[in-house]
Amino acid sequence: MSIADNYRPQFTYTDYCLWEGRWELIDGMPYAMSPSPVKGHLVIAGNLLFIFKKILDNFCKHCQVIMQLDWKINEKTVVQPDLMIICNDFTTAFLEFPPSIVIEILSPSTSYKDRHEKFELYQEQQVKYYLIIDPDFNKIEIYELTENGYHPVAVSPGKFEFLLENKCPISVEFDGVFGK
Repeated sequence: MSIADNYRPQFTYTDYCLWEGRWELIDGMPYAMSPSPVKGHLVIAGNLLFIFKKILDNFCKHCQVIMQLDWKINEKTVVQPDLMIICNDFTTAFLEFPPSIVIEILSPSTSYKDRHEKFELYQEQQVKYYLIIDPDFNKIEIYELTENGYHPVAVSPGKFEFLLENKCPISVEFDGVFGK
């Protein structure tokens, strides 16, 4: 911890619930989720939602794909990944346990946070797969959690097989992700 960390304000989930607009809170530090995503970001998110939903509905009915839901990790950390694959049921308005897959679509304002802070956070929280989508280069990076942390397992694969909870394998074809 740096000296500066001792002097910066620390916010909590209670504070977060009072804020207007879209925010994330990582280790007590607020991040505005604005401006809103650009068209390309939304097209990619929609395409991924469709691809994963179709596969999960047919092959892994206990899992679901969810967009931009609050994942409350603790009182000082709440994030909203672009997409999450969740394989356990929950009844709260937010997620309180790690999803199986987290997908983040990079933008100029979030790239550093997604590649560093969130990478470390998701790894620490034991998210099995972390996908980083780079629309500028039409690139998909897939990281898988092992006992030593995240390791890259594929870059822009045409097809990839994920092993979700309950030994549920899904094979995902990524053609068309970057769409129209």
